[in-house]
Amino acid sequence: MSGPGTQEPVVHVIDDDDSIRELLTWLMKRNAIRAEAYPNAKSFLKAYRPGTPGCLILDLYMPGMSGLDLQQYLKEAGIEMPVIFLSGRADVPKAVAAVKSGAIDFIEKPFDYRRIVELVRECLRRDAEARAGREAARGRAERLATLTQREREVLDRVIAGKVNRLIAEEMQISIKTVEAHRARIMEKLAVDSVAELVQATLGARPPGSAGGGAGGASSPG
Repeated sequence: MSGPGTQEPVVHVIDDDDSIRELLTWLMKRNAIRAEAYPNAKSFLKAYRPGTPGCLILDLYMPGMSGLDLQQYLKEAGIEMPVIFLSGRADVPKAVAAVKSGAIDFIEKPFDYRRIVELVRECLRRDAEARAGREAARGRAERLATLTQREREVLDRVIAGKVNRLIAEEMQISIKTVEAHRARIMEKLAVDSVAELVQATLGARPPGSAGGGAGGASSPG
C-alpha cells in the first residue's frame, strides 16, 4: 500500500489482552497489512516514531493510560492518526466521546473480522489523504516564503479582487510594475490563473508546523 520512496503504513494494535493482540496482528498479516502490537499505551509511546503513517486500534479500557487518554495525549502532541476503538462492553458515553475526539469507529468485542479489516483499510486511506494534504500545504507555504515583501503586498490585493490599476494607485507604482510583480508571483507559486493563485494561498502553513521528526514520542510523566 506504499509507493516508491514512501514509508509503509503500520497498524498499531494496543490492547492488554494477549489473545486480542495476537488475533489482530495475525488478521492484519493475512491481509498484507503491517501491524505492530503493544500491551499498553506506555510501550507504544516508547516505540512510536512520529511521522510514521498508519492508524491505531485501541482498547478502550487498559491499565494505566486508557485508550481515550492515549487518544487525547496524541491529539495534544500533534500526532494525527485515525483511531478504531475496541471494548469488551458497551459504553455509549465513552463511545460518543471517542468519536467526537476523532475516532473512526467504536467496535465491541467479539468483532467481525471482515468489518475490522474494512475499517483498517479506510483508516489507512484517510491517513494517506490527510498526509498528502499536509504535505501540499507545506509546499504552498515554502513557495509563499520565496515572495518578497512587495510581492506579498501585491498578492494580498490580487486575492482581494483588486484590478492592476487600483493596486498601482494604492501602492503608488506603475501598472507595468504591478504586472511584473504579478508575473513573478504566478511563476514562484507555479499557478496560471487568479483562481489557482487564491487556492495556492489557502491552508498554507509554515514548513515544519505539522507533527513529525525523529525520536520516540515522549510519554507523559
